[in-house]
Amino acid sequence: MSARTRALPGQPAAVLVICCANLQKAGSLKVEERASGETPFSTISSAVERIAAGQMVIVVDDEGRENEGDLVMAAEKVTPEAINFMASYGRGLICMPMTAERLQFLRIPPMTNDNTSAYDTAFHVSIGAKGLITTGISAHDRAMTIAVAANPDSGPQDISMPGHVFPLRAKAGGVLERAGHTEASLDLVRLAGLTPAAVICEIMSEDGAMARRPELERFAREHDMPIVTVADLIRYRHATERLVKRISQVQMPTRFGEFVLYGYSSMIDNSTHLAFVAGNPAGKKDVLVRVHSECLTGDIFGSLRCDCGPQLAEALRRIQEEGEGVVLYVLGHEGRGIGLANKLAAYELQERGCDTVEANESLGFAPDLRDYGIGAQILADLDLTSMRLMTNNPTKIIGLEGYGLIVSEQVPLEVPACPQNIAYLKTKRERLEHRLRLEDPDVSEGETR
Repeated sequence: MSARTRALPGQPAAVLVICCANLQKAGSLKVEERASGETPFSTISSAVERIAAGQMVIVVDDEGRENEGDLVMAAEKVTPEAINFMASYGRGLICMPMTAERLQFLRIPPMTNDNTSAYDTAFHVSIGAKGLITTGISAHDRAMTIAVAANPDSGPQDISMPGHVFPLRAKAGGVLERAGHTEASLDLVRLAGLTPAAVICEIMSEDGAMARRPELERFAREHDMPIVTVADLIRYRHATERLVKRISQVQMPTRFGEFVLYGYSSMIDNSTHLAFVAGNPAGKKDVLVRVHSECLTGDIFGSLRCDCGPQLAEALRRIQEEGEGVVLYVLGHEGRGIGLANKLAAYELQERGCDTVEANESLGFAPDLRDYGIGAQILADLDLTSMRLMTNNPTKIIGLEGYGLIVSEQVPLEVPACPQNIAYLKTKRERLEHRLRLEDPDVSEGETR
C-alpha cells in the first residue's frame, strides 16, 4: 500500500459506501449498498463504531446544499497524526464543532454577530491551548488545542484567542434542525457516547476544487473509511428516537362532521402538529389518510394561487363520508418547507415570470424541502401502519414509506383548477411529477403562475 493510499493506524479495511437521493425530495432515499448485507441503519451504526474507536468517517451532505464531504472524528480521540492526515489529504479548513453551552462556558465568542454566510455556518473566534503550544499551527499544537477545548475539566483560563483551531457552534437539534456537517459530526459523536465535540475537515481535490461524490467514493476506498450522508443520519434519528409527544385530545365538531383532535409537540423545535381522527382507525389496515402540509394563505385565507385549501376541505369531507380515517396537519411545511416569508418572496418571483420550482431555486432552495419523519411518528403513535393515502404527490408516498409506513393505495385528491392556479398545477404535474389530469375545459391559463 503506497503512502498515498495508506489508511490511518488501526483503520479497519471494510469499505462502506451509502449513496442517497437528494435529501430535499421529502425524505425519498434511494440506497445503494456496496457492502454486502449492510443496511442504511447498520451503516450508520458502523460509522458510530468507527467514531467511538477514534477513527475517521466521511460525511457527505446533499447535492442541493454544499455537496461536500468532510472528514469527521471525535475531538476527545484526536491525535497529531489525525490532524496531519486531515491537513495532508483533506486539505480543507480544520474546524471543531461544539455545543453552544460549551462555547459559552469557555467564553469563546462568535466570530460575528451578523452572520451572512450562505449556509449560516456559525464560526466562533479561533482558539489555541494557552501555555501548551508554540505557534499553534503544527499538527501537534492543533491536536493539543482540540484536546484542551474538549476536556470537561478545562475552563476559559485554558484557552487563548485567536488561534489556529476554528470552533463551530452546532444547533441543539442536530441534523433534525440543520442538515449540515457541523450538526452531523456532533450527532455521530453523541451516538458514540463521547464528549459532544468533533473535528471536521473538508475534502478537497489535488487541484484545489471541492471533491464531489465520485472522488469521495474513491477517497473512501483508498483510505478504508465509511461514507455516510446527512440524509442517512436524519432518517436514522427519525427511526430510532422518539421525537414527538401527544399533548392533548379533544372533541372537535366541524362543518364536515365530528373528529377527535389530537395535538402533538415536536421535541426538536416545540412545533405543534394536529391529527383529526374520525371513527376508530387504530390498528386497522388500509385506513384513509391525508397528510396535509400547512398553508396559511390557502387553508385560512382562501388563496387561489394554490389548491391547498380545497384539498384540505375535500380530505375532511371524504373521511367523514368513509366514516373512519385521519387528516394529519403538519406545521412547518409552509411553501413546501421554505416558510411563509420565503413563500411570499417566491410569489413575487412568480409574478415576474418564474414558475413555482424556479422561484424556490432562485431563492436558494430546493423545489421541495419537506421531510415526513415527524408525521410518520405521529401516524405510528395513532397505531396506523397501513394506509390509503390521499395525495397526488408520489414523493410523499416514498417519504412516508421511507419511515416504515405502508401505503397500500394512492387515492387521488384532485380538486377543480382555476385561472389563478392552473399554471402552478401544470408545473407540479410536469416538474414535480404530481399525478394531475387537469382536464377542466373551462380553465384557461391566467397571469398568476
